[in-house]
Amino acid sequence: MTALFENLAALLIVPPLMPGIITKTKAAFGGRKGPPVLQPYYDLVKLMGKGAVYSRTTTRMFRLGPTLSLAAVVLAGLLVPLVRASALAFPGDAILFAYLLGLSRFATVAAALDAGSSFEGMGASREVAFSSFAEPSLMLAVAALARATGGFSLSGMFGGAIASSFGAGLVLIVGSLFFVLLAENSRIPVDDPATHLELTMIHEVMVLDHGGPDLAFILYGSSMKLLLWSSLLVRLLLPFVPGAEGWAVWSLGIAAVAVAIGVVESSMARLRLIRVPQFLVAAICAAAFAVMLTLK
Repeated sequence: MTALFENLAALLIVPPLMPGIITKTKAAFGGRKGPPVLQPYYDLVKLMGKGAVYSRTTTRMFRLGPTLSLAAVVLAGLLVPLVRASALAFPGDAILFAYLLGLSRFATVAAALDAGSSFEGMGASREVAFSSFAEPSLMLAVAALARATGGFSLSGMFGGAIASSFGAGLVLIVGSLFFVLLAENSRIPVDDPATHLELTMIHEVMVLDHGGPDLAFILYGSSMKLLLWSSLLVRLLLPFVPGAEGWAVWSLGIAAVAVAIGVVESSMARLRLIRVPQFLVAAICAAAFAVMLTLK
């Protein structure tokens, strides 16, 4: 139960901190002071205090989408090893993890389509199309790790046990998962979360009609999903450490991933839409080569 409570505390408290670190890193690269690291927390509190306006053309799906999306991400987070190994770990939980993230995406897309806007429909179409390239990378990476560790649970595969023994395969998996992290969380070079250019928006265009608590749920769920992907990378490289040192190791690893994302977004531009599939196919190839290395 201790592992469950510690992971749950990390899952509920830490997520908004990652966008704050990314924004602060990008501001430092631009020679600016930037907003406070805790600004996402303030934004969430502000949104929760506002009301929501719903169009008469929408149905219950529009209101249910943000809540269902957040609930699916929270359930997925209970399967991921964060500070400790997941207390809900079981063989095959990696498949459930992928399906829960897919359910979260489905809820967001369905709510966007329910608004009846062709603009949001365009963003939903792009979201679904690009996710079809990102998901094979995750499944191939999981297959390689399952083969290397002999288990099929996230806590076993992402427990840092193969960091010193998998060699080149580990490098390929880390690179593939980092590419998928950028795509799944709508970060540069796949998408720009700060853009307002209509022709290039993907994720942000789907939530334009949401406001108040609904938008807070969406932003919180997005930051939580970013934390989950980052934690998979951290746990792939760093073993579990008992006691308070475990919190320190995990926290530093999460902060390092956030800084790395900020560096990437500060050093390169957004890809053209026709180049995004090529970017994700590279992640698929890297994960596929990792699988081949486990078969030798």
